[in-house]
Amino acid sequence: MANVKLLDTSTINKIAAGEVVERPASVVKELVENSIDAGARRIEIEIQNGGKALIRVTDDGAGMGREDAALSVRRHATSKLSNAADLQNISTLGFRGEALPTIAAVSKFTLQTRRAEDELGIKIKIDGGKAQDTHEIGCKVGTTVLVEELFFNTPARLKFLKATPTEANKIHDFIVKLALSRPEIAFRFINGNRVALATPGNGKILDTLSAIYGTELTDSLLTLKSDADNLKLAGYVTKPNIVKSYRGWQTFIVNGRVVENRTISKAVDEAYKSLVSKTGFPLAVAIINVPQNSIDVNVHPQKIEIKFDDEGKIFKAVYHAVRKAVEGRDDLSEHDLTEIAAAPETPHFEQLDLSAELQEPPPKKTSERKKKPAEDFDLEKILTTDSAPPPPEKISKPEQKLEPPPEKVSEPKKISKPEKKSALELEPIGQVARCYIVAQSGKDLYIVDQHAAHERILFDRLNSYAERVPAQGLLIHRVLKFDSRETELIEKNLAVFAELGFTLEPSGVNEFRLIEVPVDAADTDGENLLRGIIEEILSGMNEAGDIAKKIRQAVLATTACKAAIKSGQELNFRQMEILLKELSATPHPHTCPHGRPTIIKFSSGDLAKMFKRT
Repeated sequence: MANVKLLDTSTINKIAAGEVVERPASVVKELVENSIDAGARRIEIEIQNGGKALIRVTDDGAGMGREDAALSVRRHATSKLSNAADLQNISTLGFRGEALPTIAAVSKFTLQTRRAEDELGIKIKIDGGKAQDTHEIGCKVGTTVLVEELFFNTPARLKFLKATPTEANKIHDFIVKLALSRPEIAFRFINGNRVALATPGNGKILDTLSAIYGTELTDSLLTLKSDADNLKLAGYVTKPNIVKSYRGWQTFIVNGRVVENRTISKAVDEAYKSLVSKTGFPLAVAIINVPQNSIDVNVHPQKIEIKFDDEGKIFKAVYHAVRKAVEGRDDLSEHDLTEIAAAPETPHFEQLDLSAELQEPPPKKTSERKKKPAEDFDLEKILTTDSAPPPPEKISKPEQKLEPPPEKVSEPKKISKPEKKSALELEPIGQVARCYIVAQSGKDLYIVDQHAAHERILFDRLNSYAERVPAQGLLIHRVLKFDSRETELIEKNLAVFAELGFTLEPSGVNEFRLIEVPVDAADTDGENLLRGIIEEILSGMNEAGDIAKKIRQAVLATTACKAAIKSGQELNFRQMEILLKELSATPHPHTCPHGRPTIIKFSSGDLAKMFKRT
């Protein structure tokens, strides 16, 4: 067995670099945060080869004198802490005094800095942790750090870096987050001699967002705002129809520090549940300010993770702020569908030869599938608001169509919404594949998924009931058997299921009698519907959140899906008009409860590009 011995300084610094400097983006983060702490108003970042060959960070901050500059490249030397008590009230981004020496230990490092009161600046050069030169130099006020050949002396770490574009994208993404956390600072990012990002630095976060993502995105932003219980929350989120397949464009800022926090992420996800797909993430910029002593930032070497003393309080604040932003329109009764339609993805084209078809008519098919007539169901009766479901009472014959309720019987109370009269925005043209409604508005073309649209209409209608969802009694009760886990879930939430239209009574060991189902799902298989709902709830049990809300979400979403118009159902023009009008009157018409888009827009400009007119 080897003897215990002390490691030399060079080895210690290389080990520390493995924790603090994970990749080129980590270097940029540490250097830019130092510039922010130095009071910089302009910061320029330049990289070559994804940051592996060169990283240069230049700022116009306070700069350092000769003694401070010499100390700054030594481990655990910092101006931001005096003793352990200061860790409870950290207001700067950096505080450990590890960044510069660990970066210098694994690169060819040059520091150049000058204070306003000094005539000359100081230049320090270090190669792989070994000091090479220190001398005075003429330079601008501020600091420039040059990092070349990162990990040149740690080939194992260099080997595991990703491709150049990947590393450059990591740097770009983090600069975006830093720019959003400090809109008062002008950032300029140069990637391979090309300006990849520039922000105005005028203190307006909307202008920063426009510079990063473009004005088209910022036009679809919703404002976040909350101020209660020593917690202030501000920022922006996008409408549910603007999502991406990765979480990278969500930025969370706590007391000016860019952080990654599962509680905040989960709150945003829960707020958008049923509005976006499980693989879609809206843009979110959440700026949270809490008392400094209520968080702990000293939990990760890179200072990107923090702990809150009350995670539940943070979750509720973010969830309610995002939900209020998404639902916070003055008018939830009707929407302009032309404004919330999703944009089309790049289409696929095929070259068609029409010469044969033009010469002679195509032969008739002898075994053509018989069309399903539009009269198979009455969409007008299903969709119009004056034919709402009957009040919650048992109905003895589920197979028969419901008669209109007596005028004297009051309907279940609904959440009040302001009324607005407006003309139908979309004019139906026809139906494609008995699945999609083609419509127009002005010079633009729209395609609506009839099943997803009707699913959203039914979901929002069910969700609007402030009291119990109207239920219909089964003529023959179904006795259902469940496993122990399913039984425990049902027993603990019998009242919740009953409020949502599913009345169940225990009838034996792991057995329940299904007595009622929601009216809108009366024509579906009640047993399979209930089992599908329970399976969906149990599959998400490992996620945090209120189980009653999960049950409600699963019940309403599945019920709406099963009861909605199916793909393959032929619609006439009147039915298409009703569907579009009802879709415009729902609170969230842009997606179905499972997050799929209901409507896609092809602008006249899009069509011109597709046909190569522009």
